[in-house]
Amino acid sequence: MSRNLTYTSLPLVEQPDVDERRERPKRGVRVVEVGPRDGLQNEPGFVPTPVKIAFIEALAAAGLLVVEATSFVNPKAVPQLADAGDVMRGVHRRSGVRYPVLVPNERGFDRALAAEVDAIALFTAATDAFAEANVGTSIDGTFARFAPIADRARDAGIWVRGYVSVAFGCPYSGAVQPSAVIAVASRLFALGCAEVSIADTIGVANPTDVAHLLRNAGTDLPLDRIALHFHDTNSQAVFNVATGLQSGITSFDAAAGGLGGCPFAPGAPGNLATETLVRFLEGQGVESGVDAAAVAAAVATLHATSGQYPE
Repeated sequence: MSRNLTYTSLPLVEQPDVDERRERPKRGVRVVEVGPRDGLQNEPGFVPTPVKIAFIEALAAAGLLVVEATSFVNPKAVPQLADAGDVMRGVHRRSGVRYPVLVPNERGFDRALAAEVDAIALFTAATDAFAEANVGTSIDGTFARFAPIADRARDAGIWVRGYVSVAFGCPYSGAVQPSAVIAVASRLFALGCAEVSIADTIGVANPTDVAHLLRNAGTDLPLDRIALHFHDTNSQAVFNVATGLQSGITSFDAAAGGLGGCPFAPGAPGNLATETLVRFLEGQGVESGVDAAAVAAAVATLHATSGQYPE
């Protein structure tokens, strides 16, 4: 699929009758905002807690129904998010908006519970090599950590999302087969995840790759509970989104302002920008319920108040 293709005939996807405040808007898609977590954890310095809180609240006010707010990892590992508890206690949570937080282990889950979270994200990978490098254990090891968290989350009525990183290519293992991605995603669903995000962590996917994976996944995974997470390292992200739409995917991750550079391609663009995704969807006649201008304004305020972007 070449980059000069246009996508003018994408079908609008009807959604089942669900609680519209918490799920995807009718005839459109749901954008999952990951900037406050996946983006700010990659910033060179610490963004003040009140600035993070204001950023999260502004994104929710822009119409985003899922705002991934922070991460309860070891503060020594990710000092940029060491204030996770204070952030979650400080955010004014809008009715109908989810604010998932990443939890790597039971210690992180305990901290999240103390902050009264009602949604969490579990992070694993499609290759053992990436899992070992990123979280210090194999894929099986991540699931051993997740099992008690999933049980406790279910008992507490907490919504759980799963991530499969390096789903299209691993910096250590190279190309990743769809079967490996499907196997990990299936385990996440079996664990109790309501949704699984399949991530192009290093930005190597193209539309052919996306179509190939989704054709294979369609027979084994519930595509209506799959999200796609693209990095824009090679300027392919919106083309990959278009392929996802054509395959029936209706949930996409993005980060306001494109926050979150790719750690394996220094200086390259990171996450697909939320405002870019929303405007692309608008151009296709697909509803997201998100105000792109309001997202851009939230990013501008973040830049002006965070101390991360000197003039």
